[in-house]
Amino acid sequence: MSVNGKKVLHMDRNPYYGGESSSITPLEELYKRFGISDSPPESMGRGRDWNVDLIPKFLMANGKNLSNMIVGVIILLKTCQLVKMLLYTEVTRYLDFKVVEGSFVYKGGKIYKVPSTETEALASNLMGMFEKRRFRKFLVFVANFDENDPKTFEGVDPKLTTMGDVYKKFDLGQDVVDFTGHALALYRTDDYLEQPCLETINRIKLYSESLARYGKSPYLYPLYGLGELPQGFARLSAIYGGTYMLNKPVDEIVMEGGHVVGVKSEGEVARCKQLICDPSYIPDRVHKVGQVIRVICVLSHPIKNTNDANSCQIIIPQNQVNRKSDIYVCMISYAHNVAAQGKYIAIASTTVETSDPEAEIEPALELLEPIDQKFVAISDMYELTDDGTESQIFASRSYDATTHFETTCNDIKDIYKRMTGSDFDFENMKRKQNDVFGEDEQ
Repeated sequence: MSVNGKKVLHMDRNPYYGGESSSITPLEELYKRFGISDSPPESMGRGRDWNVDLIPKFLMANGKNLSNMIVGVIILLKTCQLVKMLLYTEVTRYLDFKVVEGSFVYKGGKIYKVPSTETEALASNLMGMFEKRRFRKFLVFVANFDENDPKTFEGVDPKLTTMGDVYKKFDLGQDVVDFTGHALALYRTDDYLEQPCLETINRIKLYSESLARYGKSPYLYPLYGLGELPQGFARLSAIYGGTYMLNKPVDEIVMEGGHVVGVKSEGEVARCKQLICDPSYIPDRVHKVGQVIRVICVLSHPIKNTNDANSCQIIIPQNQVNRKSDIYVCMISYAHNVAAQGKYIAIASTTVETSDPEAEIEPALELLEPIDQKFVAISDMYELTDDGTESQIFASRSYDATTHFETTCNDIKDIYKRMTGSDFDFENMKRKQNDVFGEDEQ
């Protein structure tokens, strides 16, 4: 909005950037936030060495134009949306990234490296000999697939053939379908099986191409935690005249004739024409759509069977634990400057489906034992009751359980379209950036 010439005032009731997706530091603040009276033990090291994410997310690099970004997790069709946003807005000038060391999938109580190349498929312990060969043929098909070249279709119609039928064509078993759809294509449920196969094929291609470029995994993560992302955007907004006010209470949303006209804070009113906020600021205008449980676990060891990785993602497909949605584990560590030396932070998350959320997350926690300290959060998920066009109040959706930014980026673009009446245009954003920073050298 700042780049588009809007006058932007950003108010946050919190004393830190990022709201619900901030990184908490020092460690003492995390203990206080979760109501743990005891201060961190000396074994945790210095409190200021910790930057603990409240909402775990990775980025997925798309393998292009990332010479200054080394990192990992977002997927959408042919390119990752958040990486695109970071590159086009040049927020990357304020951030440093590091590659996430591994991507794993859960099967039968154990975790295995996600195979995404022909070589890995043949070496994987996830499958038997004949299944490996069938999966290898499938990966060759995906690698060669070109939506603009019908010769590569092998009888598949990318716009009509369902993904379920593609799996049947290669005679892939249920376990292979599970890790392909959930750990490679990053779907949250099995609804995609009934959809045309093109998007899924492109997702798998992106995963494999990103992995080929970065080696250990296709995922990136910012040094010092995800809280660096909102700070980067704040700095960029300031260049275009945006103003930020932290630790600023919001006492009232001022309305006239059904439209928002301002925000009252500490006796003063900041007048506005449009308002963007998260659901917590307008509880009377949102409705609950579910819950997410997240458990932050502090460890003194890498997760077992991950080749002692300092960072990784583990996906537990829904069918492996008789659920309707997946369970996710993000693990980062001192290697990303988010924990004291020798310490690891693993965050398990999933969509709540029963009246006992902690029992639902247990399969993930069992993989992390022994756990030094855990912090449990059960959060309600909200959506706006209307599209905001009449009131001009535009609320974001609550963060879901996924460990990538696809749904979040879709929400950003949806808000942008409802506010402006037009789609978010990456190329237009880039042109306006060049007006300020100059054309690219290339």
